[in-house]
Parts: sequence; structure tokens; C-alpha cells
Amino acid sequence: MNAMRQTPQTVINGGILMLRPLKTADAGLIELYTSDVRVAKMTSNIPHPLPPGATEALIARAGDVAHQQEIWALDLSAQDGPDLIGLIALNRLDEDQAELTGWVSPAYWNTGAASDAVAALINANPLGNKTFFASIFQDNPASAKVLTSAGFDYIGDAETHSVARAANVPTWTYLRKLG
Repeated sequence: MNAMRQTPQTVINGGILMLRPLKTADAGLIELYTSDVRVAKMTSNIPHPLPPGATEALIARAGDVAHQQEIWALDLSAQDGPDLIGLIALNRLDEDQAELTGWVSPAYWNTGAASDAVAALINANPLGNKTFFASIFQDNPASAKVLTSAGFDYIGDAETHSVARAANVPTWTYLRKLG
């Protein structure tokens, strides 16, 4: 298992957007976006309706150095945009491996924001991973395009439980090896 974070989480410059650690002030936008059923249904772990305290728990978990997940805000404030339009995360797996997850606010779907965030995170490789995995629901082909554009290869079908859908949902699994 990869070591836990020992130093402050890095800020990653993604050109148009910045990936930065979460802050308490992000709670309102995170809650607004994750309360949208369109966002929740495209993730495995966001419930709908969003229960009280879920956003605060996410922010607390993101700041916990003992947690197995690194979470960044997708921030467009340098381009006079919002401070937060989505989240992207790396979940530590076995040695030198991580699973990439995330979501973008529907207002920023099909704008390239997700592609920019994935490319910036892979290029920065803040955990020093050699292998990245990602799974997406099969009814979300736009996310498949984001992954393949970032150099991920399709490796198979599976299914994952979606809390918002209260069902197991067919997924496509992707892999990206570095160097």
C-alpha cells in the first residue's frame, strides 16, 4: 500500500484550470453540485438526495493525512471563473497504483474541463504512480472519451454499485501505465 500523505497536498497548474486542495469555503458549491441528481447518478458514491453533513465530511476526509484518497478542486478563478467546478481524486491502491475518480458540474460538461483536469493530474503524477485505473458507467460515453483522450486503454467491463441509483450499474474499466 502506498504511504499516506506526509506533506501538504500539492497545487497542480493545469493551464486553464488549477487543481488545488479543498477548503472549508468550498462546501457551498460542492453541496450545490453534488445535490444535482445528474452529478450523483454518474458517480458510485454520491447519494441522492444528499444527506446533511455529507459535504462537511468530504472536506474533513480530504484534509485527513491518514486517508487513502487525495482530492482536488477544479478551480477556474485564475480565468475569472468559479473557485470550484468539480472535484478530481486519486484513491491509493496497491504499490504505485491509484484509481482516478471525479465529477464536473453540469454547467461545465463538454467544455474540456474534465479533460484538462485528467491530463494535468496524470502529467503532475503527484503520488508517483506507475499505473492509473478508472471506471465509468456505460451510460456516460463522454467520460470514456475523456479517459481515452488522456491515454487510458479500455481493459474490460464490470459493474459497480451506484448509491444514487440504488443499483449495480455496468461499467467500463480503463488503465493508463506511465513509463
